[in-house]
Amino acid sequence: MAAILIKNIRLLVNTPAENMLLRGSQLATLPCIENAYLVLEDGLITGMGEMKELVNPEKQFGTVTDATGQFLLPCWCDSHTHLVFARSREEEFIDKIKGLSYAEIAAKGGGILNSALKLQEATPSQLFNSAWKRLEEISQTGTGAVEIKSGYGLTVEGELKMLRVIKKLKEKSPLIIRSTFLGAHTYPLAYKDNHQGYIDLIIREMLPVIAREKLADFIDVFCETGFFSAAETMEICKAGMALGLKPKIHANQLHLSGGTQAGVELGALSVDHLETMDDAAIRSLAGSSTIGTLLPTAAFFLRMPFQPARQLIEAGCAIAIASDYNPGSSPSGNMNLVAAMSCIQMKMQPEEVINAGTINGAFAMEAEKEAGSIMIGKKANLIFTKPVPSLAYLFYAFGNSHIDKVMINGEFI
Repeated sequence: MAAILIKNIRLLVNTPAENMLLRGSQLATLPCIENAYLVLEDGLITGMGEMKELVNPEKQFGTVTDATGQFLLPCWCDSHTHLVFARSREEEFIDKIKGLSYAEIAAKGGGILNSALKLQEATPSQLFNSAWKRLEEISQTGTGAVEIKSGYGLTVEGELKMLRVIKKLKEKSPLIIRSTFLGAHTYPLAYKDNHQGYIDLIIREMLPVIAREKLADFIDVFCETGFFSAAETMEICKAGMALGLKPKIHANQLHLSGGTQAGVELGALSVDHLETMDDAAIRSLAGSSTIGTLLPTAAFFLRMPFQPARQLIEAGCAIAIASDYNPGSSPSGNMNLVAAMSCIQMKMQPEEVINAGTINGAFAMEAEKEAGSIMIGKKANLIFTKPVPSLAYLFYAFGNSHIDKVMINGEFI
C-alpha cells in the first residue's frame, strides 16, 4: 500500500520523544508540532515533521490529505467501561431525580442486579449487536482504544457469556479492545448471606474457564462498603493473578473502602473512581506504580463530589480519565464530554486532560505500544478537529462537536 501524507496540519498534538507514563507535573507537558505533516503506511505512523522539511510531497506519496487549519490528536483511550449490557436503566434515572440514592436503588433490586437480570434474558447475538452499535458511536466521537468489563452476569453462565461477546468484539472491531473480568461486581441475591460461597464460585468455577479460553486480560473487583471488602478484593485478585490476569480495582467511589491501598499492595495496573480519597489514600497511590483512573461523568450523574484531581496531580500520582460507560451511573461513552468535565469540574488543564485521556489511558489498559500518542510505529488512530482557535477551545465550548473526522488504522470511518 502506498504511503499516505497528511499535510498542512496546523498543530500535531502529543508527539513525545519517549513513550512513558506521565506523573504529577509531567501531565502538563504536551509536545506538539506546528505546521506539520504526518506519514502513514499500512495503518501505522511512519513519519512526521514540519512542512518546511518536505520537498515535492505530491510526487512522493500515493494519497495526500490536506489538513489546513486542523489540529490532529491521538484518539482517546477509554480505559474503564461496562459497554456490554442488555438494556438501559432510565427508570432508575427517574428514581434518582426523585431523590433515591445509588445505595437505595441497589437495595430494592435496582442497579447492578437489574442489569444482571436483563443480561440473563439476552442472547449472545443481542448483546453483541447492541455493543457493536456502541463501539461505532464511541469511535465516531474519537475513541480508538477501549477496555470493556464483564460484571452483569453474576453467574458462571452469565459472566462467560459476556466475556465471549467481548472476545468476539475484539476479533471483529478495528478498535483496540481489552477485556476485564468483573465477576466480583456485587453479590447476587442467591449469595446475599453467603459471601464466601460466591467468592469460591468466582475462584473455582469462573476463573479456570476464563483462563483456559483466554477470555480476559485483567481482573477487577468492586471494593466498596456493602460490596466486596479489601480482604475479599485481595483474595479474588490473587486468584486471578495466579492465572495471569492483572488487577484493576473499583476503589474509593462511595466510601474510604481501602480499595486504593489494596490495589497498591497488589501492584494493580489501576485503581478507578477515587471520588472519596483522604491523605493516606493519596500518599499510597503517589508512592506506587499504580494509575489512578478518574471517572468524572459517573460523579456528575450520581451528583457526587468530583475526584480530587489537583491533589492527586500535585502529590505526584499518575492519573488517567475514562468514561465508565454503563447503563446505571454513566450512560455515555463520549470522551470529549469526560475531558471537558475534567477541565470544568476537576480543574485540570487542557494539556493534562489530553495526556490523561490518551497516553495515560493507554498505559491503564496496556495499549501504550499501539496507541495514546502520535509516534512512529503506533497505529494511525487520529482525531481531525474542525478549525478551532486553540486546544483549550475544545473543552471550553463543551456543547459542540469539534471533530471533523476520525481515522482508525489509517482509514477514515
